[in-house]
Amino acid sequence: MSNLFDGYEDHFNAEVRLIILRALSEEADGRLNSSMLMKVLEAFAINRTREFVHTQLRWLEKQAQAVVLTEAGSVLVAELTEQGENHLKRKAVIEGINQPSRRKA
Repeated sequence: MSNLFDGYEDHFNAEVRLIILRALSEEADGRLNSSMLMKVLEAFAINRTREFVHTQLRWLEKQAQAVVLTEAGSVLVAELTEQGENHLKRKAVIEGINQPSRRKA
């Protein structure tokens, strides 16, 4: 019998990663720090620790090559890469990140 929550963590993380990429794409320079990203996630009722956000950012850098990270004191600064942008534009698919929805006409 399947547990109701099987796969929930993977789905949750994939949604968080999409929200992060979208937030970066809305910035003129494609960059935000982890403290600002925590505020963005809170707007979506995702209240997690800085460590959680850093884990997601590191995944986006190492596994997906969707961001480049720079350490600045106790925060990480994430910059959207072409790969991350291509995922948002639906030109590429990155496993582990939810697909963006299609724009409505």
